[in-house]
This record gives sequence, structure tokens and C-alpha cells, in this order.
Amino acid sequence: MKTTHQENMRSNLTLAAVLCSAAMASTAAHADAQQWAHTNQCEGYTNAAAVQAALSSAVRTVSAYGAGLGNNMWATVVDANGVVCLVVNTGGGGAASIESIWLGSRVISAQKANTANAFSLSAGSAGTPIALSTANLYTAVQPGGSLYGLQASNPVDVIAAYGERVGDYGKGTQDPMVGQLIGGVNVFGGGLAIYSPTGKRLGAIGVSGDTSCTDHAVAWETRHALGLDYVPGGVSPAGDDNIIYDITPQAGQMPGISAGGFGHPHCLHPTAENTVLAALPPVRKPK
Repeated sequence: MKTTHQENMRSNLTLAAVLCSAAMASTAAHADAQQWAHTNQCEGYTNAAAVQAALSSAVRTVSAYGAGLGNNMWATVVDANGVVCLVVNTGGGGAASIESIWLGSRVISAQKANTANAFSLSAGSAGTPIALSTANLYTAVQPGGSLYGLQASNPVDVIAAYGERVGDYGKGTQDPMVGQLIGGVNVFGGGLAIYSPTGKRLGAIGVSGDTSCTDHAVAWETRHALGLDYVPGGVSPAGDDNIIYDITPQAGQMPGISAGGFGHPHCLHPTAENTVLAALPPVRKPK
């Protein structure tokens, strides 16, 4: 059956209207979500100078063991809703620092913070009050694991993550990610929930920029220095959310088997990484 020029025009206009409406709905939904994010508070955790100082000290402490690469690091703090409170780095923040730090680790640090916050519980909450670090998730998300595919479950909001103000990257509360819900799930070391003295989950910190083993240790030292490590429980042998090096290589398998199911592989220097692990300060138990 032949169609007229007018019918083709009507079809094209109808399609254009549908696509335009869908785009407008998506934009409006995104705007609503971001407006909602901006109304949330970070419960006072907006002291970027304190976080940057703690991060810098932690990098120096961990680097002294020679376990990682000695790189500059990013840290992102989110509140209990996953809203970004601040973003800092040890390169000083801003455009001048991007050549001395892994730029991709900025958003990875936010992913790690989001993940640790999203999969940790408070003392007194329904369910088991445990903290899960991003390092604790490594084994379970491998093919055949009980959480296989988890890392694809909450994708990063790229519009929120990559703001146009590149010069403000890492500048504390001026970073374009601040006030945004970034999302993302990361399943290697560097993300830790943060807690009050009563065991209330306040949010999380994510650290990235070196090996994942080093990221975890630096996040651990940073959280401790900030006094936000009153951890109610965890899956490690010590009952906290520390990294667990219990993966035993198996013939024909990569990377091997984790005895406890929450293991993380070593990165570059196993002996030094074990030394770092042994030297990490214990967490505090909620009162």
C-alpha cells in the first residue's frame, strides 16, 4: 500500500514528539533527583581540610612500608543517603593536580564510598549490624560467586559524576560531585563505612589512586584519624571490615579460592602488604 507525503510527515512528527517527550521526562527526572540530593545534609562532615590532612598523613604512613606505588590519592565522603559531601586529593585539588594523580580514580573513590555505605548496616538496625568494605566484596562477585553481577547493579550517574568545572576537581566541597547522588558499585579495596560512637552509620569514605590493597590501608588509616571507625561488626576474623588475604591459588583457577568467602587478592608485594595489614589500628566498638 502506498503512503502519501503527508502521512509520512505525520509519522515523522509523531515519532519526534515521542522522542522529545521521553528526553524531557528523563531530564526532568534527573533534575528532580539532583534537587533531592542537594536538600540532604552531610551531618557536619564537610571539613575538607581535616579529611585532606588525614588522607595525606595516611598516604605517608602506608607508603613507608613500600607496599604500593606511592601515588597521590583521592578521597570522597558520602552521607548515609549516598550524597557526596566532599572530594579531596593529596595533589592539592584543581586542574594543576591532574597530571600528578590518576584522574580516573576521582569517580572510583566516589563509587567505593557509595558501595561501602550501601552495603553496611548500623548497630541496632534490622538485620545483622555489620560493615562490608569494598575489599570484602571481591570474592563474592567473581563468576560463580553468590554476588556475581553486583558491580553492574547500581551504575554511576555520569552526568552527576563529570561536572564541567574541571578546575574544581578535588577542591573539597567545591567539587562538582558534591551534593550529587553518584551511585556505582566497586568491588576492590578502598571503600569503608563511617560510624558514630554509638554505631550509627553516618556514610562512608572511598579512597583511590594506588593499588587496591594500598587504597584500603589508606582509607583505614584516614577513617581512624577522623575518629569515624566505631564499627559494629564485620566479616573479618577480627569482626570488622578489614581486608582479608585468604585466597589460596588453585590449579586451573584464577585467582583461587577464598577460605572465608570474603577474600581479596594481594596486589604487588604480599610480604609488605601483610606487614601493613598487621600494623593497621584496630577499630573501635560502639558504646
